[in-house]
Amino acid sequence: MRDHTRAEQAAGFLLRLVDDETAGRIRERTGLPGPEDPQVVRRRLERAWAWGNLLPASVVLWILQEDDPDLNAMVWQFITTDAGLRRAVARGVPFGAGRTAPVPVHATLRGEEPEIPASYVRLGLTGTLRAARSMGAARAAASMVLTSDDWTAVAAADAEGPLPGYARWALAVRPDCPPALRAQFGSHPKFAHRVRRAGVLDGPADYARAHGSAAHVLQVLSMGWLLFPARAREAEDALRPLVHEHLGDRVEAWAVLAQLMDTFHGTAPELITTAGAIA
Repeated sequence: MRDHTRAEQAAGFLLRLVDDETAGRIRERTGLPGPEDPQVVRRRLERAWAWGNLLPASVVLWILQEDDPDLNAMVWQFITTDAGLRRAVARGVPFGAGRTAPVPVHATLRGEEPEIPASYVRLGLTGTLRAARSMGAARAAASMVLTSDDWTAVAAADAEGPLPGYARWALAVRPDCPPALRAQFGSHPKFAHRVRRAGVLDGPADYARAHGSAAHVLQVLSMGWLLFPARAREAEDALRPLVHEHLGDRVEAWAVLAQLMDTFHGTAPELITTAGAIA
């Protein structure tokens, strides 16, 4: 069993959005391989990912929302600069909607909680956020916001009197910051740009439609059934109409898509429509 290439994984994800008969005929005519063996996919996940810092922060959050200790240990390497997420994982804080029971901490992560800021010990949560006068201090303070109760307290404190700009920034770029609180912080274009650059997305549909490059995004989505099954369908539903409209059962269009995949720099919708237009 060989690992599929990135292009094959990406095309395989799109082929799952058409019926099995059509997908089989496309694979036979284009040479694209069949569905990847689950054991091969799991082996790939167990290795160090090649995506590095190209994995947006929100994708990591969707994985953490599974509240799976093994997945948490796997994505630990991608949250090296987010002390808040690291602290939450190390403490077993659940991320899944409606979950309150602690998540078992993977054996490799026990004792790995980042250092607690000295200002937090003196001033408490809202006090240390209000005292932040640099980005470093703000990030350290924001790392102590862990539970839904913490986020509620932050929202109340900001409503009572706006938190310092650095604190708002450090909190807003956390992928687990509640959207309503992020909106409360402000809607200035520069603020929205900072949030976007931090890899914070509206959801899997936004990632599928607007993030690039297409091959990288589709490769990540091809493993969504293992990484973030609770959210994967949102991405599938976002792309399925485009696949049916522009590719459908047209073998030539799928062949063009496979040829473009590795060199195309646009988004997945742009790749799909371009392949259909060329064919």
